[in-house]
Amino acid sequence: MNALSHTTTNVRPLGFTNWRRIFATAGPGILIAVGYVDPGNWATDVSGGAEHGYALLSVILLANLFAMVAQALCVRLAITTGKGLAQHCREQFSRPVAMGLWVLAEIAMVATDLAELVGSAVALKLLFGINLLPGVLVVSAITFTLLLLGGNDWRLRGLVCMLMTVVAASFVVLLYMAKPDWWQVAAGLVPTRELVANPSMLLIAVGIVGATVMPHNLYLHSGLLAPLGQKLTSSVRPTALKAAALKANLRDSNTSLAGAFFLNAAILIAAGAVFHSHGLTEINDLGAAYTLFDPVLGSTIAATIFAVALLAAGQSSTITGTLAGQLVMDGFLRIRVSPLVRRLITRLAALGPALLYFMVAGESDSARLLILSQVVLSLQLPFAVIPLLLFVASRRLMGNFVLGRGAKLVAWGMALAILALNMFLIVQMMM
Repeated sequence: MNALSHTTTNVRPLGFTNWRRIFATAGPGILIAVGYVDPGNWATDVSGGAEHGYALLSVILLANLFAMVAQALCVRLAITTGKGLAQHCREQFSRPVAMGLWVLAEIAMVATDLAELVGSAVALKLLFGINLLPGVLVVSAITFTLLLLGGNDWRLRGLVCMLMTVVAASFVVLLYMAKPDWWQVAAGLVPTRELVANPSMLLIAVGIVGATVMPHNLYLHSGLLAPLGQKLTSSVRPTALKAAALKANLRDSNTSLAGAFFLNAAILIAAGAVFHSHGLTEINDLGAAYTLFDPVLGSTIAATIFAVALLAAGQSSTITGTLAGQLVMDGFLRIRVSPLVRRLITRLAALGPALLYFMVAGESDSARLLILSQVVLSLQLPFAVIPLLLFVASRRLMGNFVLGRGAKLVAWGMALAILALNMFLIVQMMM
């Protein structure tokens, strides 16, 4: 399966009444949005909701706005130039710099896969009692099977959509059972000074940013749309067609990410309503959350719904992570491998830290490993965002589609905010 074939985007002007055309542009955005609801998000959202109620909803909202801006820049870069972020890094930077960025991208891939691996293994343990050590091996076998089933573009999209539908339906049911105070939920969307004054809140906040704006999604989105950009560049009316394609794919991206925001918010709201409102503020493990869902809600199926959604989220995120790994290797190294080979490379790299952690620290603190993986992703993020900003701000590369002054200020402000959060986190961890 060729990862670069996942763009069958129709570049004609689209109207919302033409559902066939709208659906034709839905592939890349759906695949990108999956990365924003992976198990790493669950760990940070459950921990944040249990400890701080709805206060961190503002961070999820802010991180999602960051994600929309970042993914919009990926769309602009790919459709305008016909090249992905990884390929531009290889061509525009010196070889040592490009190789350094490749290594950092691979570290981000491993951190992403680690969260998906551990989260899915936790779900198997909750559902079937499989210990985490053998569970990570079972999860890997499931992943390879799903990749074999997803033999073409539309089948893969359908598989991912099915898994995400399971996640969405599960949290609709959980929120109905939890009955959160929606006025307090609305108040949580407004940021407070405590977000930076409270070290505990800041650590989870940075983890949420790392779990939301993910480095591999920048490489994935731009790489998926690059073939479309190449096709438009060689067309008869490239400027007009590129403008139409930009509009269509930005709508696809923003709509999909809005859905991802509601799913992330639902996880935190459920944790706040079920645990924080009942004084259970020390829920730092997904297993502990699973154990308490039924007795707190007085239900016999709430915990099972939670675990099934967790497994579906982990498996859908693994599929998109495999595609991102293919595009990173192709862009930086000009090496194309099959999805199964790429999955084997990344999964083996993630298995080592996971197995070592469980053997040394035991299986009772998996949430800490998940949250640390998201912090690693947040620390890696500037090394993908800053090159992206440099490229889309270059008139030599972008021509008439170069970012305007206002857009540049917004984008660089976002990047500087992420850098500031990361530096503050490092200082806090060293103190």
